[in-house]
Parts: sequence; structure tokens; C-alpha cells
Amino acid sequence: MTDRRHVLARRAAVQGLHRHERRGEAEVPDLRVLDLGVQDTPPGSAAQALAIRLGRAPPGAADDDRLAVTWTFRGAPHVHRADDLLPLSRALWPVSEDDALTRLDTSASPLRGMGMTPRQALRFVAQQVREVVTEPMAKGEVSAALTPRVPAELTMDCQRCEATHIIETLFRSAMLPAGLSFVPGRKGVVFAPIPGWPGPPEEAEAPAHLLRAYLHLHGPATLAEAASFLGARGRDLQGHVPADAVDVEVTSADGAARPALALREDLEALREPPDPPPLRLLPPSDPFLQARDRHLLVPEDGLRASLWPSVGRPGAVLAEGELVGIWRARRAGKRLEVDIESADRLPDVVRPHLDAEVELIAEARGAHGATVAVR
Repeated sequence: MTDRRHVLARRAAVQGLHRHERRGEAEVPDLRVLDLGVQDTPPGSAAQALAIRLGRAPPGAADDDRLAVTWTFRGAPHVHRADDLLPLSRALWPVSEDDALTRLDTSASPLRGMGMTPRQALRFVAQQVREVVTEPMAKGEVSAALTPRVPAELTMDCQRCEATHIIETLFRSAMLPAGLSFVPGRKGVVFAPIPGWPGPPEEAEAPAHLLRAYLHLHGPATLAEAASFLGARGRDLQGHVPADAVDVEVTSADGAARPALALREDLEALREPPDPPPLRLLPPSDPFLQARDRHLLVPEDGLRASLWPSVGRPGAVLAEGELVGIWRARRAGKRLEVDIESADRLPDVVRPHLDAEVELIAEARGAHGATVAVR
């Protein structure tokens, strides 16, 4: 049995939040969080997540060809190691028609009328994308060129766009199998073909390495939690549980114990995790916030609701291993103004670290200096 404080302290350590003391020591591709990618929502969030692990702003995507950005888990943009994209595409390819429906977040009824299964529809769209995008194209241009090439059953009337276009989840799910990634340094989403891409996978490959990565970075965890992150179904992961995964119980803040899975290699760190870092300002989509056991992360209902609203998520204040508040930032000329809502929870002992953490966020956002207000 382990308690939540040990769980959170181990996660902070394995996710690199202790960072190297000497700035410049770590290389971006070496960060373990890239085993599952780093979500970039809103744009720039991933750069901040990498910065707080490196102790410095990472190189821009245009300057580091070891990294790539594209839509992956749950259709969200993620930064990945470029070499990981092909095996990731195979691991995310649906293992069944029901799995495809789950990933596409749609019903099978539109497909039945056109005599196409969900996986066939995904493959068809990916192949069409490969024919359409032969050079850099903006997202809107790709959608406009693609929509007339697909059956009407695969389109939707979009009130926001005031147009008819391909179903968004299908569009997003097809980009990686089609071999497209974002063009770095462009305003908005611009796609380009990945050189040498072989096309959509012929068959799905076991997502075992992704499940293992989730258990290592976010464990102990349940299969349902891992499936939620991967955009899959729990039943499709049951046959891929690592052989060295063991059953454990995690004690929550209210004293209740819940069953979960942990890797045997992580048990010692769960028993005696390193002390958590004094203070980190986590961006809205930071890997630490991607764990699906949010009640374990934040037992308090009010703070949990503030951290994960339906729209406009703030950053999170991590102090001595606990999520204690939220932060938002805005540009004021060349400087960054950071507003922290955590006055009654922010321990006095961590406040001396605040200016350095704010300056690091400012550096990652391209600002020249920062001011901070705590309330």
C-alpha cells in the first residue's frame, strides 16, 4: 500500500520536475515525459512544460529536428520525438471497429449507409490526405480540399465555421496515419508531409509500450485511466498489461484505498520517493496534470474545478508536491504579467523560489522579464 503524497512525489521525480541543477545539462529528447509526448494546448504550453524540466527555454521547434508536433492522443497536438511518430502511429491504429468508434467519438450509423467500416473510413481519409497534402498547407486549406473528396456521410455542418467540412475527429485522427506533422514556426496550424512516411498502418500493433509509459509516468493507475489518456477502451488494453505490473493499493486524502497497477521497477520509489521540488508553475497541459485520477491529484472540489474548467484552463501551482493554486499570464509589452491565485495555500518556505520560476515561464514565452502578483 502507498499513499497519495508518495505517489505524487514519485510522479514529480520521474516526470523530470526536479530538473538538472546546471542549466543546459539535459537535452530535450532525453526527457522521459516525451515517452507519451507533451500536449501543446494552448499553443506554447509544451515549450513551458519542457522549460520547467530543463531549467531553461528549449530550442524552438524550427531549430530542433529531433522533435515533431502533430495531432496524436485524443486528437490533441503533442510534441513528440520525431523518431517516435511511426511506432506511435501503429500503436494508435484501432485494434477493432469498436475501438475505432471510440477514437472517432462517433456512431457507426453514418458509415453503415455508405458500406464502410470505421477503420475503412479512417484509412480512406488518411489516403486522401496523402494525395491532397504534397507541400505545406494550412489546416483550413487541407479541410477545404479534402471535404469534396469524401462521402457526404463523413462530413458535418459546422456552426462555428459556418461551413460543411469533414468530421473533425475523423480529420484529426487521420493526420498521423497519413504522415503529416505541423510545420514549425508558422502562425496557426500548417501541415507538411513527413519524408519517407510509408502510409497508414496495415495492422494495429500492440499499444503495450504506451501502456507501460503511462504506468511509469502516471502510476499507480488503473487500465481505465490509461485508456482515457490514450483515447482507447480499457478492454482493448487488458491483453497488454506489462508482465512486471503488480497490484497495489493507493490511499487517498480521505483514507480510502483504491486498487491500481504499478510497475515493479517503481515500487522502491513509491516507498521512498525523493522530496518534491519546492515550487513549479505548471502550464495548462503539463504532463503532471494529464493523469486521469484528478481526485487523487486534487482532493478539494473547488480547486479541482478551477484547475480543469471546460474551457480556458489555467496553469497550476505545484508547491512541495501539492497542487495549491492556479496562475494565468498576459503580455504587457515585452514583459509578462503573472497572476497567482493561491495566497492562503502557498507555503512561505517556497515563496523565495517564485521570482525564478516566473522568469523561467517568461523566457519560455519569449518575454523579457516578468512581474508577479499573488492573491
